[in-house]
Amino acid sequence: MDTPLYFAVQAGFVLLTAVCIAIFVREIRNGAMRSSLPETLKKKLMARITGTTFIWAVFVTTWSVTGKMSDFSIFPFNFMPVILAPIIMLFILLNSQGMPEILRHIPPENLIRLQSFRFFVEILLWMLFISKLLPVQMTFEGRNFDILAGITAPVIAIMAHRGKIARAGIVVWNLLCLALLLNIVITAILSTPSPWRVFMNEPANYIVTYFPVSLLPGFLVPLAYYLHVLSLRQQGEPVNNPTRRP
Repeated sequence: MDTPLYFAVQAGFVLLTAVCIAIFVREIRNGAMRSSLPETLKKKLMARITGTTFIWAVFVTTWSVTGKMSDFSIFPFNFMPVILAPIIMLFILLNSQGMPEILRHIPPENLIRLQSFRFFVEILLWMLFISKLLPVQMTFEGRNFDILAGITAPVIAIMAHRGKIARAGIVVWNLLCLALLLNIVITAILSTPSPWRVFMNEPANYIVTYFPVSLLPGFLVPLAYYLHVLSLRQQGEPVNNPTRRP
């Protein structure tokens, strides 16, 4: 695996994850700053988000570097923490005091635009494929159509900014892109060297359990569905915010 192309992929996953998480946290912070929430609540919420992100980064790194994530003899428990913990954290985030108010002060196009990172994820996955480290079904040459979410995100964001797309259109786009994400997540699981393996072509999907590619299931996949869920939650709010488009 020690090839220049693989080193480029490693650097790509680290850089993409760092940039995307920084942008996401900044959007939440800016929404909080523009809101009418008490300053103490703003600081408490941001400290919780920042602290949780740091702890999760340490866990994902440790879990993959120590080989726990790649130990398919304990499947599905090697993947379970990486899958379940972000879902629990999303539930906590959605139910955090002040979160609806914060979402009302984040321009809808900002959450949509950030989904464009999925285009770059697909390029990195394709680079792994041509390096013979990833099965074809995990790329846009196979069963992975998630690149469409990354390509359409900037277009939908511009339309949302200009008021050229209705709330229903944004909801439909979010749901379709969630379906694309679910498709590749299922494909990824069924391609792992586990008892659930369905796709028997080589190589098996093991590279996602090694750091830093493990940042994909650990951070980038959760970020994608976080953005969709927050956008859907945002579209469900009453139109009483100047940053919202009807």
